[in-house]
Amino acid sequence: METEEAVARGGGPGGGDDPAAMLTALFADHHVSLVRLALLVVGDRPTAEDVVQDVFTAMHARLERLRDHDRMLPYARRAVVNKCRTVLRRRRLAGRLHRHYEPPVWSAESAALLGEEHREVLAALRELPDRQREVLVLRFYLGLDEAQIAEAARISRGTVKSTSSRALAALAARLGEEE
Repeated sequence: METEEAVARGGGPGGGDDPAAMLTALFADHHVSLVRLALLVVGDRPTAEDVVQDVFTAMHARLERLRDHDRMLPYARRAVVNKCRTVLRRRRLAGRLHRHYEPPVWSAESAALLGEEHREVLAALRELPDRQREVLVLRFYLGLDEAQIAEAARISRGTVKSTSSRALAALAARLGEEE
């Protein structure tokens, strides 16, 4: 959905070429889903919000290059996934340097709101390798198709298929379900 303000300023698809208006519309329409994507990949809300904010800040700094509204959302998704990968690499490095990082994944309040089954699935999802987790989050939480996942994760469609299959099998095994 587009915001009325963005459409009025020419920020909607096919409407105008004001990059600032397009970026504003993208933020208004997709900020929450991008934070959700980052949250499911990195595991904690403050980091997820930082990742998305960094992506929008970087996009704002490059406004002169943002001309194609239809390409902005896939670009933002790809940037969020890449930034999440950087965060996870830094965490692993910190772990190797004996600095234990314990993200504040779920507060007591949010944990109480989630059903036990939902928590189990999210815990099993966090145990998956990064790429498998990314593919499942993009597929099931954002509802992207194989081509969109391949673009966002910068992998081939075949890799999306095989990674998704392996990830689902690993999740089923962790959750004690038969395939």
